[in-house]
Amino acid sequence: MQRRQFLCTAAASAVVSSAPGLAMAQDATRPLRIVVPFPPGGSTDMVPRNMQDVLPKLLGGQPVVIENRAGAGGSIGMAEVARATDGVTFGIATLSTQGVNPAVYKKLPYDAINDFVGVTEIVKAPGVLVINPAQIPVKNFAEFVAYLKANPGKVSFATPGNGTIAHMWGAQFLKSTGTQMTHIPYKGAGPAINDVLGGQVPVYFDQVASSLPHIKSGKVKALAVSWRERLDVLPDVPTYAEAGHPDLNDPSWFGLVAPKNTPPAQVERVQKAIVAALKDPAVKQRMASQGLYVSGTSSADFTKQIANEVAKMKKVAAVAQIHLD
Repeated sequence: MQRRQFLCTAAASAVVSSAPGLAMAQDATRPLRIVVPFPPGGSTDMVPRNMQDVLPKLLGGQPVVIENRAGAGGSIGMAEVARATDGVTFGIATLSTQGVNPAVYKKLPYDAINDFVGVTEIVKAPGVLVINPAQIPVKNFAEFVAYLKANPGKVSFATPGNGTIAHMWGAQFLKSTGTQMTHIPYKGAGPAINDVLGGQVPVYFDQVASSLPHIKSGKVKALAVSWRERLDVLPDVPTYAEAGHPDLNDPSWFGLVAPKNTPPAQVERVQKAIVAALKDPAVKQRMASQGLYVSGTSSADFTKQIANEVAKMKKVAAVAQIHLD
């Protein structure tokens, strides 16, 4: 009887220890800290908050705390993550923080490749080209390109700032279409989109997640999206590939990284919890409604992806001569 009880207990323990969140139980005594390197309310902030209600369950009851550490294009928050040694601090990585910043800044307070280990790509975030229809009298992408060629250098495009992903997208667009526009950098996405809505600047390169409400209201018009197919939330808007520019079709992305010294077992534990959260129907629906498409890659694949993005963005920055120090 005692032997049978022991075997049952051992079997139960094996099941429990293999469940996400219950390996490394000592970490469940402290909250899992997710640093968002941008202000509240933006696309980057949406991503972890869409999962915040389900993650504690998947982490064996461990609380999840989301902290915004904005500034310097995401550099302040990512540097804080890189320095963390507590084993429970993770960071939301973006194409800007782990691809663009290393390409346009010679000096960063973190090394996008060597200071982190990738945990998982959480979502892909299609980009979108939008115009203020009251300022630019065109109906579609082809007419817009023709309009720019007829008015070289007379049209401006807004971005959240020099060296942002929107700036890189704008530079790629100009090269691909052989057109000219004047870049107007702002200090953040909020002021940029506000001036586009107000008619001060007629063109904006953005992520679907943050521009979608304005597109739906008709305040801006979407001309193309960077995605493999038309989006469910914007079924009438063609992809860049459909418009004849497949080189512009790469979306942005958001993922999770950990400091390089984080124990591999902890990285694996959190990766499994995130992937499980992304399979939750409510989470998937929230993401999709915001123009975000769930991913859930392995740690190894995401780590490799970051290195590839740095190399790619360095080429774009070199061609467009975008260097900020």
